[in-house]
Amino acid sequence: MIMAWLQRQAEGVTALWMDIIIFEFDNQKANTNDNVPLLALPNAHTPDCLSFKVKDVKGKRKAIVMKSIRGMSMVVLYLFLVWCLPQTALSSRCTTETATKRFEKCMNLATQQASIAWTFHPHNSTLELVFFGSFISPSGWVGWGINPTSPEMSGTRALIAFPDPNSGQIVLLPYILDPTVKLQKAPLLSRPLDIHLLSSTAAMYGGKMATVHNGAGIEMYGSIKLESNKTKIHLVWNRGLYVQGYSPTIHPTTSEDLSSIATFDVVSGSSGSGGQQTDVTRLRVIHGMLNAISWGILLPMGAMTARYLRHIQAVGPAWFYAHAVIQVFGFVLGTVGFVIGIRLGQLWPGVQYRLHGKLGISVFCLGALQTLALLFRPNTRNKFRKYWKSYHHFVGYSCVVLSFVNVFQGFQVMGASRSYAKFSYCLALSTLIGVSIAFEVNSWVLFCRKSKEDRMRREGLIATTSHKPPPPPLHT
Repeated sequence: MIMAWLQRQAEGVTALWMDIIIFEFDNQKANTNDNVPLLALPNAHTPDCLSFKVKDVKGKRKAIVMKSIRGMSMVVLYLFLVWCLPQTALSSRCTTETATKRFEKCMNLATQQASIAWTFHPHNSTLELVFFGSFISPSGWVGWGINPTSPEMSGTRALIAFPDPNSGQIVLLPYILDPTVKLQKAPLLSRPLDIHLLSSTAAMYGGKMATVHNGAGIEMYGSIKLESNKTKIHLVWNRGLYVQGYSPTIHPTTSEDLSSIATFDVVSGSSGSGGQQTDVTRLRVIHGMLNAISWGILLPMGAMTARYLRHIQAVGPAWFYAHAVIQVFGFVLGTVGFVIGIRLGQLWPGVQYRLHGKLGISVFCLGALQTLALLFRPNTRNKFRKYWKSYHHFVGYSCVVLSFVNVFQGFQVMGASRSYAKFSYCLALSTLIGVSIAFEVNSWVLFCRKSKEDRMRREGLIATTSHKPPPPPLHT
């Protein structure tokens, strides 16, 4: 039902803006005056969320353009959603077996490609749990723990593994994460836990030659006696870049690292927050993809279309269609991504990214101004046209620059600074920049050549070309 509603709204928004675009072009072509009220036009296929009316422009051109844009919008939207939604299913499956033990249940965790497996013995309330994680640096650390009271880092009783500074062997030590550690007022020092920890071990896995230097994983085993009739636990896990002596330093503060928390029942395996974490992870991926492609790719493409194609006579008025369609389609996708970002802020009230959020709001407002500028564009003969044109260019280029900055800020927020997604975006952006440079150089070459010819023509160095038809031949 949600997908069907999205399809109806997307088709309605596309039809609405295409009616405005085609009406504007026909209005220009017919050289009509400025007194035509754009918002007093009969209704076209308008979505539920819009109430004003737009002139119904008939003809084959509208039908072809509408069909193409609807098809393009639906194909792109479905591809993104289909690609994003099964991300959890495509991740590696959890395992219930280790080299020395078999467990009853397992679960993939929401971040850091971590997972757990466990066996709960109800007769004595003993939990045997193994955590599967990975190092992010050869001198880093990996840890997991249980918070007895709430799903947060402060108060967690943790087991942290790292290479021994002296021998290089993996050591596993207990730590209590009190508030002073979170505020970095004191170093994190190992001390006995105040929970009933029966045993704990850690080992590398990934083959006989597995080390922290070649990307091997680590399995950290712990046996804990839980309180009677208490089967729901708050699991916390994380990893850091390096260790000072035997004191692990602060972990990275990306959104992925700050959300490494799960609450689940050891008997049923159901997760009280796992479903929400999965939804948040999917929304983050969709939010990033939509905004990178809309604000970071489509809107710059639309600006390039208007800058470099409008002066090519062979293109004719097609540049206007291409520019308007690309900008409107990009703004629609960007609006969806912007709304998802707001929803992420509601689902994640403890995680705030002020710079990323402020840049996102600024980009959205500038994009909305650019899109709505189509409704208030003066006629070409209007004396205010040159001021509107300067405003349109300034707002457009500002939106493009801020979009680039915020897309890279988003990659940093998502902890994807070295991901294939960022590499793909950089590749696409480099292509756009290369094409833009080529067009810009060509435009300046043509401009300089034309200026030189005009100057030589004024000085009489070359003859003025005449467009008059040749005289008819003389008949004798």
